Amino acid sequence: MKTAVPCYYHLDVEVSPERVGQVSRILAAHLRYWDLETLVEPVCGGAELLLTAIDRHATDKNSSIEMWWNGQHLITAIGDNDRDLRPDQELRGCLEQIAATSDGWGCCATDTGSKVIWFSQRARAGERMPLVPTGPAPSLREVRQVPREIPAAALAAPATAPERVLEGAR
Repeated sequence: MKTAVPCYYHLDVEVSPERVGQVSRILAAHLRYWDLETLVEPVCGGAELLLTAIDRHATDKNSSIEMWWNGQHLITAIGDNDRDLRPDQELRGCLEQIAATSDGWGCCATDTGSKVIWFSQRARAGERMPLVPTGPAPSLREVRQVPREIPAAALAAPATAPERVLEGAR
């Protein structure tokens, strides 16, 4: 069951090709700790896409990564400090893939001129196993055999006296 306790994680990193894999493993560990294993693949995949694009195109490689879990949605935000990196040009292919794999996404500018790209994933119910009916447990009491035969005299009794029908069946 998914935890309803809000969670937050923040990581500052200088992006390099070898750090992309390390950051992905760190994010996956936090998601597993929060009991969100179903979100590891889409979140880490989106983070890897963005960090790889920042590594290729940005001059300032310092980035911040944040994750918020509110009990229903996980929001992952990656902010860079490069004012020249434009999402509509260098990051277009990356953003198309994120849009295809996430429930929502966006990009916003900060006061310093840098940008934050975020995407959200909704926690889905886990795979459920079908319920298997169980047989009743054997009883040690003595019971009557079913079906019981009802004497014909009891069936001929008037309908206004149901207790007599039951007495005849016993």
